[in-house]
Amino acid sequence: VPAGSLMCNLAVQDACFVSWSVLFSLPIDSQMFAAEENVDFRIHVENQTRARDDVSRKQLRLYQLYSRTSGKHIQVLGRRISAKGEDGDKYVFFLLPLQAQLLVETDTFGSQVRIKGKETDFYLCMNRKGKLVGKPDGTSKECVFIEKVLENNYTALMSAKYSGWYVGFTKKGRPRKGPKTRENQQDVHFMKRYPKGQVEIQKPFKYTTVTKRTKRIRPTNPS
Repeated sequence: VPAGSLMCNLAVQDACFVSWSVLFSLPIDSQMFAAEENVDFRIHVENQTRARDDVSRKQLRLYQLYSRTSGKHIQVLGRRISAKGEDGDKYVFFLLPLQAQLLVETDTFGSQVRIKGKETDFYLCMNRKGKLVGKPDGTSKECVFIEKVLENNYTALMSAKYSGWYVGFTKKGRPRKGPKTRENQQDVHFMKRYPKGQVEIQKPFKYTTVTKRTKRIRPTNPS
């Protein structure tokens, strides 16, 4: 038997026999866990985050995405994408009134979203070349993005199909190609904004802080 093998030393043969007998008396799953106690579970969590949840009920939200670089909002103008929309902007494009409002379909697990223009019904997608395009059908994985809340409270949108490629825009509101984007670039930072005159549908949860225990007041019997 080569040196460094699992053979027990004669001096500790009894203790080694007991430890191995306990290990092999465990169920198969427990044996695997004991043998792989140094497994990095972050990989498992990352894989589950990228997985689609087709069972849970979807959530639909309406808001605008303010670009940190262009100072304006994302617009899905049919097949063309830009970040030149004003707050609540509405104008005519091919006889169709458009706004910088987006409908965001969110899965209840994994922070994966599909984004489409409220007026055009075209989805924001990223093709294999990293170009942002609008598509009438958003079932493709190219139209799914992972929402990332950054430390500076901005939101970044990473492609679910092309890992490391982000939605980004230049100062003039033109789309940047995915391979040229990084998470720490201001070009990929966005802020969620509700349109003018619209308030958040879901009210924030209010906590009640109890600082002192109240005394019970016993009712007095009328004399």
